[in-house]
Amino acid sequence: MKSHHPKLKTQPRPLFSCGFFCHCTQSVLSPTNSHSPPLPLTPEEPPPQPPPPPPPPPPPPPHQPESSSSSSSTSQSFTQWKFPLPTSPLHPRFRTDPKPEPDLPPQPLPPPIPFTSLQELFHLAELQLSSGSDSDRLAALYLLERSLLPNPPSDQACQPELMRGVVGNLKNKAGAKPATKILLALCLAESNRRVAVEAGAVGAVIEVVAELDGAAGERALAALELMCTVAEGAEETRAHALAVPVMVTMMGQMAGRGKEYAISVLAVIYGGGGQPVLAAPPEEVARAVELALQGNCTPRGRRKGTQLLKSLKEYGQPDTTQDEMDGCDS
Repeated sequence: MKSHHPKLKTQPRPLFSCGFFCHCTQSVLSPTNSHSPPLPLTPEEPPPQPPPPPPPPPPPPPHQPESSSSSSSTSQSFTQWKFPLPTSPLHPRFRTDPKPEPDLPPQPLPPPIPFTSLQELFHLAELQLSSGSDSDRLAALYLLERSLLPNPPSDQACQPELMRGVVGNLKNKAGAKPATKILLALCLAESNRRVAVEAGAVGAVIEVVAELDGAAGERALAALELMCTVAEGAEETRAHALAVPVMVTMMGQMAGRGKEYAISVLAVIYGGGGQPVLAAPPEEVARAVELALQGNCTPRGRRKGTQLLKSLKEYGQPDTTQDEMDGCDS
């Protein structure tokens, strides 16, 4: 007789066999159930393993030079377009300033023409000053200036036509400055002073010197003083109606050598012993000289001023010595 053994009921298998969902078919906790359901402990199923850690990020690719591949150069060019570099021509305000170039020395002036060819230069300048245009006359003046300065010849005679061309440019605003330099350089030679007087330089200087700037006016007065060393120049200076008032004005306005030259010309006017000067009373001129000597003046100008004050004091008075000699003869 067979004995009946009770048949054991097998527990139902879970629907999923993975480690995460192995407990999905079990009962869950309930507020009314105080006991937690037993965990299945089947020998054939191992306990769940923790998830593996995420893989590390791949390292950045090594930097490649521009010539290594075309893709890197294309990427770099795109980067430069999208994000301009400081030296990009698209953003000139970020451009670094270029290094300043060193200052080059000024170009020296051409050397003066030798004295052997100076006469030819005088002839060429004479033609340009007499018949050339304004630009030709100005070019001739600058050519003469570069050739005569800073060492003018002392024995080179100037032709009257060339001197008239130089004197005529004293009244030209553009050519007055080089004309005063040339006139002074030519008057340093004694033979050219009479030529300058005959060309009308005395009257031209007296009429334009008040309108010239400091350096040009000083050179014009120096040339006038040199022309007064010849008899014709001194006589023409005394005869000019504007000589005394212009010299008194320049003596009060200028300083240093300019004042010295004006005092010297006044000394020539009042110390010549010729016809009386009716332009200004000697007393007024003496007061102006005394005021001028109180300012900036050269030692030579002070000596000339002292002589001028003595001449002004004696000017117009009768010569008692000559009268006494005439009485003795009678």
